[in-house]
Amino acid sequence: MTDTPSPTWLPCGRHRLDLSYPRVMGILNVTPDSFSDGGRHVAIDDALRHAERMLAEGAAIIDVGGESTRPGAQAVTTQQELDRVAPVVERLVCELDALVSVDTSNPEVMRQAAALGAGMINDVRALTREGALEAALGTGLPVCLMHMQGEPQDMQQAPRYDAPIEEAVIGFLEARVAACEAAGLRSERLLLDPGFGFGKTVEHNLRLLKRMDRLSRLNLPLLVGLSRKSLIGKVLGRPVEERLPGGLALASLAVERGARILRVHDVGPTMDAVNMTWAVLREGCEND
Repeated sequence: MTDTPSPTWLPCGRHRLDLSYPRVMGILNVTPDSFSDGGRHVAIDDALRHAERMLAEGAAIIDVGGESTRPGAQAVTTQQELDRVAPVVERLVCELDALVSVDTSNPEVMRQAAALGAGMINDVRALTREGALEAALGTGLPVCLMHMQGEPQDMQQAPRYDAPIEEAVIGFLEARVAACEAAGLRSERLLLDPGFGFGKTVEHNLRLLKRMDRLSRLNLPLLVGLSRKSLIGKVLGRPVEERLPGGLALASLAVERGARILRVHDVGPTMDAVNMTWAVLREGCEND
């Protein structure tokens, strides 16, 4: 790892993202089988209207995904993913001038989304697929690298680690950053996601969030996705449609522990939780 400080401004194609304070990323799944909103935004006009609402509520980024990565999800072909993602990215960029992140591990989807004006790549597999690192490098876009043990098809089948979860996550992300830098993808273009819910038990997730501030030693912006996760359902006994209060509590804790981007389904309420948390954290800073 280098000692390069986390950027305040992150160049994202034709946009610049200010990360001097926490930002909210709105989730736009254009899949039929995502765990909480599968099928709701498959039609392009429906996806566009939902993105428009999230932007109006304060989302700084719209994260478009064409492959479900819920536990047990099946893989999709490159063409299936492109057919879902490309038209939505194009209209979000052209009609809403949105900063679009593409949630993909597929090299061809990365390239085509970047050509259509996407400003960020969000890869749950941390550029480990063949050709992904080279494709991401060629786009010139920032990339979020996430920790995941296994694949969506099997990641929740009794996950275990030989080290404390926070150390396992830090070690994996350090190695991926080093691989990116060795290939020419500079750390100034990288963000990191600890991967809550991806190959982790409830106990892993709780411990990881409690100790998430330790990831600050990686010295890169942190993106966190906890919205509507099964962690909330298992702790509180809530179905997916009743997980917002628990999710807001987790969002506030994540901000307190250093998160700079919160990836969420419910943008408006999360904006309030994030802004209130940030106001408390910043109290008195102007006079320090």
